[in-house]
Amino acid sequence: MSRILIVDDEAILRDAMTEALRRAGHAVDAYDAGRPALDRLARESYDLIISDLKMAGLDGLAVLEEAKRIAADTPFVMVTAHGTVEHAVGAMKKGAYDFILKPFKLDELELVVARALDHRSLTVENEVLRARVPEPVEAVWGESTKPLVALLERAAQSDATVLIHGESGTGKEVAARSLHRMSKRKLAPFVAVNCAALSAGLLESELFGHERGAFTGADKTRKGRFELAEGGTLLLDEVSEIEPNLQAKLLRVLQERVYERVGSSQARRADVRIVATTNRDLPGEVAKGRFREDLYYRLNVIPARMPPLRDRRDEIPALAKHFAARHRKSLAAGAVERLRGYAWPGNVRELGNVIERAAVLAPGDEITGELLAPWLEGGVPKPASSLAGLTMDEIEKRAIEETLAAQGGNREAAARSLGITSRTLRDKLKQWEASKEPS
Repeated sequence: MSRILIVDDEAILRDAMTEALRRAGHAVDAYDAGRPALDRLARESYDLIISDLKMAGLDGLAVLEEAKRIAADTPFVMVTAHGTVEHAVGAMKKGAYDFILKPFKLDELELVVARALDHRSLTVENEVLRARVPEPVEAVWGESTKPLVALLERAAQSDATVLIHGESGTGKEVAARSLHRMSKRKLAPFVAVNCAALSAGLLESELFGHERGAFTGADKTRKGRFELAEGGTLLLDEVSEIEPNLQAKLLRVLQERVYERVGSSQARRADVRIVATTNRDLPGEVAKGRFREDLYYRLNVIPARMPPLRDRRDEIPALAKHFAARHRKSLAAGAVERLRGYAWPGNVRELGNVIERAAVLAPGDEITGELLAPWLEGGVPKPASSLAGLTMDEIEKRAIEETLAAQGGNREAAARSLGITSRTLRDKLKQWEASKEPS
């Protein structure tokens, strides 16, 4: 059933269109003026807008222009009299899908509506096809990840916000995509934004979009990620990196489900499912005053933990074979054993990097243990007894220290080798340095 918004100040025609379209199986909301109709459009989603051209107050062209700012992809049909055909053609140049001339028969109206809705369906279908992703890594998740999968399956039945926490490189975005594919929003877009990669100003524009002229360099209106994710899922990757001023604006979206583009005061509805990820201790960030407590509780409706790869060793062979297959390579038995013995401080991301490197350098179709050995020395428990009695944190520390030594102290190179970000490496080193200081 499609949702249609009608705007017409002529009661007889408005009621006739409403009744005919409802009989045809559509849900219809009808208004006698443009402003209340646009306010409704800002709060709710419609599949089609029909408006008369000549109206008191806001005329049809004004309604069209503002409707395109609120819901750019929603088709718009203009109703006009014979004497204003030129205006109707002008409306199409401004973005109207079609126009219909008064007086008209109701079956003519239904035909135009059917064409417009078909156009809308094709547009949505194309967006969905563009949003499709390759075969997911979670296809090879094993027993260790079953509790997480069960939680995601339950969460997918609602629109509740999910906060996925875990170390860098564990596959938090993969878990978010899996949640989206299991949800009722799976046919709508999945859109991700890396909150750590952009400054506060750029991130605000990236999330909410901006109007032309909103700031230097804004030479055209741009949709934000909330708008691009309409009806689907928006992933806020590394949400802990958002600066405090922007945290307040994000909180408002989560509370009221409305936002404005940068440079605009027009409220827009946010029909998206929010999933956030973090590799930080968010309660600790709240305690230090770096993250809003109210935002944390809004995000942490359903908490999910992505376990590190060292706690999912049963998955290492299947994951390694999955990555190798992407490069049309196989793994020798000795290679699998070496991979199982490594500490993997960079988690799944590091595993993927190591396999890709080996695939490029392998002389044949098989990746051997000997080929992998030089890159795994830092974290491999050479004899098993060499790590006896050590905690996983101590193993991780040793792997990082030995990789740093192998890279001559170059932190950027060490981070790349480990498959982690330089910021994550820096934070870990600061944490260990702080633990050495006398209390």
